[in-house]
Amino acid sequence: MSNLSQNPFVITPGTVQQGQTRARVFSEGHLVVDAAAPLLVWEHSYYPRYFFQPDDLKAELRPVGKGPRSKALGPSELFDVVVGDRLLPRAAQRYPEAPAEEMRGAYSLTWSAFDTWLAEDEVLHTHPRSPYVRIDALPSSRHVRVAVGGVVVAESHRPVVLTETGLVPRYYLPRVDVRMDLLTPTDAVSHCPYKGSASYWTVNVGDLELTDVVWGYEMPLPESIRLAGLVCFWPEKSADLELYVDGERVGQP
Repeated sequence: MSNLSQNPFVITPGTVQQGQTRARVFSEGHLVVDAAAPLLVWEHSYYPRYFFQPDDLKAELRPVGKGPRSKALGPSELFDVVVGDRLLPRAAQRYPEAPAEEMRGAYSLTWSAFDTWLAEDEVLHTHPRSPYVRIDALPSSRHVRVAVGGVVVAESHRPVVLTETGLVPRYYLPRVDVRMDLLTPTDAVSHCPYKGSASYWTVNVGDLELTDVVWGYEMPLPESIRLAGLVCFWPEKSADLELYVDGERVGQP
């Protein structure tokens, strides 16, 4: 089975597609962009960036010079964005020599420089969503067992199996099936546009301390609501973390 593709939906960097969803961007309540259908541009293969036409912009852009060169999109020009009486430095980019002609006059905005991004009327998190990614969270009766240093840290026959396009399945377990007394919460946080914000735990068993190898979503986004309150183990991060599904070890580093 080694010749089977694990991710057949790889987007070639530099791909440009016409979006089909309205996008808006705000800064402290001020509308910066309102685009009926922005361009979706893949600078890399993981997820797209929005690119907006000049008529979509509701704020002033002031050129500040050359920016970094993108391997897929070519040289960039940087712009300050003026929103009301505030200036957001270098918060917009343009790629005048991009391979796709339709994006050469379009602008992209730095995600972190703006506090609210909307697809239609839904708040987006982390980055634009790819139209090719699907999330499924499925109740299961598979037997999942997690061991660290010979100690069973979790064992469940009622996981929720999360499948996400291009990624390996993840097994989310009820906390009553997990030795939560062996888990210590950390300050780590990650963000996903399909699942929401995750918090992390460290596993402590004897002399073993496996940092940030467990995560969970307290308040996941609607399409991943079945994950709420469950925890997931990350066996690829440490050889000392053994994850077995129906008796077969999976996810080794």
